[in-house]
Amino acid sequence: MKELLILSGKGGTGKTTIASAFIRLSEAKAYADCDVDAPNLHLITGQRYNPLVTDYYGLPKAEIDQDLCIECDRCRQNCRFDGIYVEDSYHVDAFACEGCSVCEMVCPAEAITMKPAVAGALMLYTQEGRVFSTAQLKMGSGTSGMLVTKVKKQMKSIDVNTDLAIIDGSPGIGCPVIASLSGVDMVLIVTEPSISGISDMERIIKTIEKFGTKTAVCINKYDTNLENTEKIQEFCKKAGLPFIGNIPYDSEAVKAINMGQTIVDVECESGKAVKVIYQKTRALLFESER
Repeated sequence: MKELLILSGKGGTGKTTIASAFIRLSEAKAYADCDVDAPNLHLITGQRYNPLVTDYYGLPKAEIDQDLCIECDRCRQNCRFDGIYVEDSYHVDAFACEGCSVCEMVCPAEAITMKPAVAGALMLYTQEGRVFSTAQLKMGSGTSGMLVTKVKKQMKSIDVNTDLAIIDGSPGIGCPVIASLSGVDMVLIVTEPSISGISDMERIIKTIEKFGTKTAVCINKYDTNLENTEKIQEFCKKAGLPFIGNIPYDSEAVKAINMGQTIVDVECESGKAVKVIYQKTRALLFESER
């Protein structure tokens, strides 16, 4: 099974719009949303049945036993994250606690223990021979990269008869993106013709180069700035990256998404462009097998 990852380098470029269209065009039997901070692929792909939900445990959090605490203040003094505060007695701020366990080590009364803490939830949708894996990180929780890895493993834990898995990645170049990149066969970058779009595209390309993963580029809303569109195309040419198409700004696409549809579910110019880009992407992904 080939894994296609769709990235953008920044939010708002239309990455999830393209990913949902690819899922519909390929009639994908395996797909995942690795944007664990703000997953929204399920809104467009129409998941109308209940998933299997599993708690995700991140870093442990400190817990103070009030009966054992002697209020020596060592825990608060040694916490570099200001995770302990005094309000009648000593308490742990779960949002500030980083799970380093220094407070546990310095406590002379052994009143502090590190307890597993739920940092999010994994959701697995399985129906009619299809699998969709996603997750939601709790506000203030870290270890997003670890959760992304679990999302991908969860998707592959169900045996489905398919040659292609589509993964909607996170924006940016941080830990979730690094975890998304691990082990995929190809990355499609969706960029936009803005100054920030170009800058973030260049950053994500540098990140992908470290993995040596096959990469292609397309431009969404290309006609909003034709000069920058030409700059992106020229950049791809110089970098030796396949440029596989332009998608026009399309008000019909906005209407479709607001109705919970993909842009290939309706008759629109952006949908037509994405169909061409999908075929070119698939050809690149499977070219070694021809």
